[in-house]
Amino acid sequence: MSPRTTPPALPTPAERMRSIVMAAHSMTVVSDGLEHEVRDLDGAGALGRIHLHEPGNEFGPDHDGPRLPVRLELTDVAPAPVRDRVRARVTLTGLVAAPYRADSTESVCMQLGQAVLEDARGRSYVTFHELEAAETDPMAVSEASILHHLGTAHPELVTLLLRLVEPSVTRSLVRALPLALDRYGITLRLELPSGHRDVRLAFPTPVTDADQVGLQTHALLAAARRASHSRLPAA
Repeated sequence: MSPRTTPPALPTPAERMRSIVMAAHSMTVVSDGLEHEVRDLDGAGALGRIHLHEPGNEFGPDHDGPRLPVRLELTDVAPAPVRDRVRARVTLTGLVAAPYRADSTESVCMQLGQAVLEDARGRSYVTFHELEAAETDPMAVSEASILHHLGTAHPELVTLLLRLVEPSVTRSLVRALPLALDRYGITLRLELPSGHRDVRLAFPTPVTDADQVGLQTHALLAAARRASHSRLPAA
């Protein structure tokens, strides 16, 4: 019998990148030395405007002609008003057929040259095939609304979740806010007198659909309540 494997506690860089690209509402397009802010991506993310091709793959006879270097920049910003709200940056560089208009609403083919993710874990380079094979996180589109609701309507639940964090970490805590949510768990931003620290609370089971996040969050809250009782002194 093969050994059981533990599901990863974090999305892979490719999964993280794909989720950011698919959930993006805007992006900056840099072409021919000019920057253009593209907004209102109509729920299709950047891939609704840019159709990626692997490096060296020709677009076809309808796209013969010169190629123009293009850079796409996407910024992932935390929905909660935390310190340092930028959670990640994605940069995609490649070639598109010239002439190219960044403000066009039509889909454009792009030969992907390089895909880079920069976040708290550092810089990761993602290949075309890794990005193509990665799954969009089921929480990507609804994450912002869920975290905003949790932080504004139920701050007491955030406080309860802190009981799952080592007391030494929260000793000088100024405030805690929900920072991120994905299929594997929730991340809290702990703001301290000098700087901040992020703590991750893993769900008992990774979610496969956004409708499951409520059940997994309740499981974490139940564990937090049990943890608080276990710390009570004996009578």
